[in-house]
Amino acid sequence: MDNLILIAVSFTAGLLMRRFSRMPAEAPVVLNAFIIYVSLPAMVLFYLHGLDFSPAMFLPASMPWLAFALSALFFVVAGKLLKLPRATVGALILCGGLGNTSFFGFPMIEAFYGKQAIVHGIIIDQLGSFMVVSTLGVAVAGIYSHGKADARSIVKRVVLFPSFIALFVAVLLNDVTYSGWFVNLVKRLSEMLAPMALFSVGFQFNPGHIGKSRNTLALGLAFKLVLAPAVMFLLYVVFAGMHGLPARITIFEAAMPTMITGGIIAAEHRLDPPLANLMVSLGLLVSFVTLALWTVVLRSV
Repeated sequence: MDNLILIAVSFTAGLLMRRFSRMPAEAPVVLNAFIIYVSLPAMVLFYLHGLDFSPAMFLPASMPWLAFALSALFFVVAGKLLKLPRATVGALILCGGLGNTSFFGFPMIEAFYGKQAIVHGIIIDQLGSFMVVSTLGVAVAGIYSHGKADARSIVKRVVLFPSFIALFVAVLLNDVTYSGWFVNLVKRLSEMLAPMALFSVGFQFNPGHIGKSRNTLALGLAFKLVLAPAVMFLLYVVFAGMHGLPARITIFEAAMPTMITGGIIAAEHRLDPPLANLMVSLGLLVSFVTLALWTVVLRSV
């Protein structure tokens, strides 16, 4: 409940600041830079350090990787059929393939399935979503923000992306005990990500953009909130035979709205920023309904 209140307050604060012109229009650029270069790496260092990598983790953790691959395939084909701009396709791949499996996902898991289920969400988020956004997410952003794919520059972008460096450091120091002051530092910095990101999303939210992006927005939300989790249901429950709480949480996490960081990366690379922002903001609001419907579907799993 505390996290849900924080979501509402941070998002609303951004809306009000924009409405009453209390901050310059360029404010999101500064906020997003802090998120990308400070808070996100701190979150990776805090949550990935000391994680026990066991074989049982990898089936649920594979979901974000498969979901991102599905998003890339779906929107590349859709982009060609619908003749969508390159930047719009890139934004749809990022926003359709990256789910908010932690900040929004954890409280929703607790609300519907109890605290004991959060551990499954952590595995999916840490071994899946975090790594996907730091590698494939950055790679796609680099590819679609340029006229052509330059393998060398894309690899450079991924390797030098702050959260990827933090990921490498966290794995390298997995068996090393952090000092107390450092744990507190990265924890506090990581806690700033969610409110700042939601404030930024709220500040940039412009209902006037809905009409301009209506068709692509509907396509993106339908994929992220309905089609992607449905395909994951077929893969993990029907074909792989997963059942019980691990299966429910895996599909439930697949149904989460767009990852805020994914939307920010799309905007930072100028991949249809209005669409990316709407995918995050409207997706979050619509998901309260779609997630409740998915819990009904998952009762039989």
